[in-house]
Order: sequence, then C-alpha cells, then structure tokens
Amino acid sequence: MRAAGRSVRTRLRDRIAASDPGLLRLTAGLRTVGAIALTLAVLAALRADVHLLVAGAMAAMVATFAIREKQLGAQAVTLALGLPVALASVCLGAVLNARLYAGDIFFVVLIFCAVYGRRFGDRGTALGLIGFQVYFLSLFVGATLSSLPALCGVIALAFCSSALLRFAVVPATPTAVLQRLRLAFRARLAQLVSAQLDLLDAGTDEMDKALEAVRDGTARLHESAMMIQSRLDEGTPDESAARLVQRRIADAEIAAERLGLLLLTARTAERADTLTLHLPGAPAPSVGQSAVPDEATATLRRDLQALRTLVLRAGSGDSGTALAHVRNRLLGYRDEENLPPASAAVQDVFRGIGELARAVLGLRIALDGPQDESDDSPATARSREELDAEDAAIDAGGEEAEPAEETGLRRPTTRAAVQVAVGSSLAIVGGELLSTQRWYWAVLTCWIVFLNTASTGEILVKGYRRLLGTVFGVVAGIVLAGLVGQHTWTAFALVLVLIFAMFYVAPLSYTLMSFFVTAMLGLLYTLLHTYSLDVLLLRVEETALGAACGVAAAALVLPVRTDRRTNELLGTVLERLVAVTEAAVGQLSGGPADELLDKARDLDQALADLRAATQPLIHPVTPLRARRHTARYVVALLETCAYHARTLAATAELLPTHPSIAADPRLRGAAARTVRNIEAIAARVADEHAPALVVTGPSIASLLGSDAGTPRYGRITDRVLRHLERLDEAVVGLARPLDVPVAAPQK
Repeated sequence: MRAAGRSVRTRLRDRIAASDPGLLRLTAGLRTVGAIALTLAVLAALRADVHLLVAGAMAAMVATFAIREKQLGAQAVTLALGLPVALASVCLGAVLNARLYAGDIFFVVLIFCAVYGRRFGDRGTALGLIGFQVYFLSLFVGATLSSLPALCGVIALAFCSSALLRFAVVPATPTAVLQRLRLAFRARLAQLVSAQLDLLDAGTDEMDKALEAVRDGTARLHESAMMIQSRLDEGTPDESAARLVQRRIADAEIAAERLGLLLLTARTAERADTLTLHLPGAPAPSVGQSAVPDEATATLRRDLQALRTLVLRAGSGDSGTALAHVRNRLLGYRDEENLPPASAAVQDVFRGIGELARAVLGLRIALDGPQDESDDSPATARSREELDAEDAAIDAGGEEAEPAEETGLRRPTTRAAVQVAVGSSLAIVGGELLSTQRWYWAVLTCWIVFLNTASTGEILVKGYRRLLGTVFGVVAGIVLAGLVGQHTWTAFALVLVLIFAMFYVAPLSYTLMSFFVTAMLGLLYTLLHTYSLDVLLLRVEETALGAACGVAAAALVLPVRTDRRTNELLGTVLERLVAVTEAAVGQLSGGPADELLDKARDLDQALADLRAATQPLIHPVTPLRARRHTARYVVALLETCAYHARTLAATAELLPTHPSIAADPRLRGAAARTVRNIEAIAARVADEHAPALVVTGPSIASLLGSDAGTPRYGRITDRVLRHLERLDEAVVGLARPLDVPVAAPQK
C-alpha cells in the first residue's frame, strides 16, 4: 500500500514537473499570493481601511513580480533599491495627482525612463517597473497628501512581506531551480518516449495524431533543454560542471529526437524526412508496415516501455538488479550481435534505443554522481568507459567577444522608450476624453503592449490578445462582483485566487492572463465601492484605446516592421548555422577543437528568437494565409537544419575520446557547398538584390567516393554523412520560400 502511494506521488510529481519546468510558474504564483496575503493579514490586524488594503495588495504584487535576477544576493539588492523608488513614486503621485498638466508630463517622463532603464539589465527593468506601477497605484487608490504617510507605511510593509516570502518561505536558489529543471527534463523525456511508443502502435487512422504528439514532445523537451542551458552558469559550482551537464543534456535530446525519426521510418513505407518532425500539421507518411505485432515489434514495444522506466527512475535514487538488468539489455543494442532478427529499419530503432539508453546513463552519472557498477554487463562497462573518457576531456573554453551594441535611436531600449512615450501621450489625451477619472487604464495598456515586444506586428498581436482577454474578463468581473457583493474578505480571497491564476498562466497565454487581471480588477472596484457596469465597460474602451495608441506609435515613430525584424533574426540564425557547421565539420576533418555545443546552443537561442518574432505572421487572425504557411515552413526547415548541425557538433566532440571515430579530411571539402549555400541565402536575406545562387549537385557521400547509398546506422562516419546530406537538402529547400535561385552545377 505504501509503495502504491509512493508510486502515485512520483507520477504526480513527474507530471507537475513536466507541465511546469523548474516549478517556475508555481513558485511565482505562490510567492506573490503569499506576499499579498501576509500584507493583508498585517493590515487587517491594524484595522486599516479598504483603500490601504487594496494599495498593500497591489504593492506586494509589484514588489514580488518585478524582481527577475537569478541570484538571491542580486534580488536582495534590487528589492532594497526598489523600496525608495516606490516611496518616491507614490509621493510624486500624491503631489501631482491634482495637477493635471504637471502630472501628465511627469507620467510620460517616468514611462520613458522606465522603458529606457531596460538597457541596464534585469535591475534597471525591475526598478523602472516598480516606479511605473507604484505611480499607477497612487492614481488607482486616489493618493493624497493626507494619506501619504499611511501609504508609505503600507508600501514598506508590502516590500518586507515580499522579502520574507522570497528569501525565507518560498526561496528559489539557482541550484534548486536547476535541480527541478533537470527533473522536468527527465519527465519530458519519458513523455516523449511514451509518445514514440504510441507512434509504434498507431493504426493508419491514428498516425497523424500520434505524430503530432511526438512533435509536441520533441518541442517540449527542447524547451526544457534551453531552460537548463540558461541556468547552468548560476546553478553549477564551476564551468567544467556546467559543460558536463550541457553535454549530457544535448546527448539525451539528440538521441531522443533521432529515435523518433527512426521509429517513423520503421512505421512508414520509406525513409522519413526529418522535416516531418518539425513542421506542425504536416501529414504523416503513408504507413508501410502493419500495426499487428510480430515478435520483433513486441520486443520493440517491451524495450520502449523499459526505456521509459529507465528514464523515470534515473533520478529517483532507485537501483537494484532489476534496473541494472534493464539497462544492460538496452545498452547491449549498441553491439551488432545483440540485435534481434528484424528488418533493417526496425534494427535501426533498436540501435536508437541503445543510444538513448547510453545518453540516459550519461545523464544520470552527470547529475547524480557515480553509480553502483557491480551488475554491469560488458556493454554497460564499455559505455561507462566511453562516458568517463568524454568527461575527462571536457575543459572550460574561452569567452566569445560580445557583439557591438547599437547606439543612439537605433538602440532597442531607446527606440522603445521614445515609442512608448509618444503612445502614452496619445493615450493620456484620448483617455481623458473618455474619462477624467480613469484615463490611466489606456496608459497602462499602452505601456504593457510594449513589454517584451520588438516589432509593430508583435505589438499588434499583444494588443489584440489583451483586448480579447479584457472583454471576457469584464464579463467574469460582472459575475464575480454580483456574487461577492459587500463581503470584503470573500472578495480578497477571490483576488488571491485570480492573482495566482494570472501568474501561473502568464507564460502560456497572454489572453488568459489579461482575463484574470480584468476579473480581479472588477473585484477591486467592488472593494473600493466604485464598481458599476459602466466602469467595466469603460475599462474595455480604455484598453482598446491604449492598444491602438501603442500600435500607432510603433507604426509611425521609429518603426521596426515585422519583416525587418524577422529578416534580421533570420540572418542571425543563418550566420550561427554557418558557424556551427564549419566548426563541426572542421573538427571532424581533423581541425582544432572548438566550443561546439556553445555554438549549437547559440544557434538554438537565435532560432527561438526567430520563432517568437514570427508569431504575428502565423497568428490565426492574420489575413495573409500564404505568408503564414511560408513562415511556418521556413522555421520548420531551420529547425531541421539546427537538428542536423547540433548532431554534427555532438559527434565532433566525441572525436578526441573515441578511437573508433577517425577524422576524415575530405569532409571539409564535401561540406563546402552546403556552407556556401547558407551564406548565399543569408546574403539574399540581408539584401534582396544580392546576386545569390544556391547550387545543387551530387550527394555528399558520392563526393567522398563512398558507395554508402544506404549507410549503416552503426558506423559513425556513415552517420556523419547522413546528417551532412540531410543538412544539404534542407538548406536547398530553404531557397524556394526565400526566393533564392537554385541551379545545378554545369558539367
């Protein structure tokens, strides 16, 4: 019974870890709600009036969510600096509240400074956010000179409550966050193996659904890997440990993605295109094999289930003969003599299982330390020796030079500050025409749509989502206000629930976040005895006005068109793709070692930035359907290129430690055409009139004089050739949607 309960808890823990990597959303929600609840409890004990209760709740929320640094010491410094900023802001709000023109001018200046402060990193962003939001708080509660001492005391209490929750009740050290992110990576890896198992069993009518689940699982695993990458420097004791974890995470991610591709190939009539795993909505290839299990398929199903168990138990501290037996059997598939009788495609899947089992073993050693080796088989012992040799070869590398920053009005923070200042000025004028009492809602919306956006299209989409969430939130606010009536503490309890929901869903859906914010405001208006249907409808009007002013400012003042933004990011992706490909091929050709995985992660980050910037182009409401399909296709092709380049980089890093992998100087010449094609596409992206030309030709295998038309999976050299060929094909595929001419070489 106890074991069953522990199993349920373990499954629940893994599910939560996979849905909220690092428990970052849960931590943010609990910390914010706890700070607000503590502030309200102290104020209630002091018998503060409802205006001070509302001010305390808002100040505690701002003091908690504004701090973004990862190190606790840096958080403490920013919080300490934020208190005088907040006190100065509320004092100025109380003084200028009754002075129409002076207050409006100061508000615009404050907004400009708050946005410009982003150039100083997380601390500048946090202090600017605190200054703006606390000034807004003073307008919301109607701060006056007579109420100023009480308001300052409430804000100081809110900051102390936030500090107590952050550093004592719900602490989140970089090491602890990284540990939870590792757990999330394992949980998502197990989920991906489960999706791959469903792909194995899927019938003809279920293939598209099963393939989509594998796509989602692969994308979620990659997201976890990127989150771990961003936390390695703060969460590991030294650079060597960080590089070791980075390497093992990359190995597991690559092996899992390769296993999915091999499974898809085994289930379909022909070798699956890697693009199929990266293009959302792409139909599954035609099924070429029956889903009725034969002996090999039954064994494959058993081993996939065992692999999932191995992944889930890798970080639990479990050990024993049964787990060792499973690990030994799966690692044995790395040897040709242990492969069961089956078709070549199915045997490839068994090899893929062996490679992923090796990656899981390496991940466990890197994260949990040395393991009991008494039950190792020869295949497992050999895998450990390979991993030990790789670990010993890992050494810290030099830092790359930082790219030169733009200056003047071309600097993103300066441009955004000017844009939001102009948009806020328009919002103040228009907002006061709608309401002389609550004009600041338009300014708040204009401010918010500029946060974390970089192009006119992104601002337009964010404004649309905020307006949509506000409309539905108004309806919810009407219902909740009617249910709560004058029950103050019931309303505050619902406010806490809505705030938690707001923070928990914020990274997932901006529309839902706006919905919860607006519903919460309906309750706050009820508490302030200013609730009415007209007030909530005015909220919608002010939101629409603020979004329109933000879009107008972004479109007319120092505009950054979506096309320009995506082209810049596309150029960065192509530049980093060249860097990874050249460095990996150079090392595989016998050249000097390079920081390959760092370059590969830089490529992944650039691709993530591009994916985010294309959201306005692929949004469902965009009228340009052909353009939407093109953007999705280009991003999918780039993800395919990144996968092959990442795999080449990981394989190249094996070269110094694996005597079975020999450098081949011919690879450099064979890959030269691919590199030139990427550079040609990059030139056309940078200048549409550039005389760029993509050249096709014989396969890379033929350029090396290889007769490996269907290379064997077990040979590293053949695997390198296969990835180079797929990369070459994907790069040529990029030419058509990007309008780059393609020509075969003249004979």
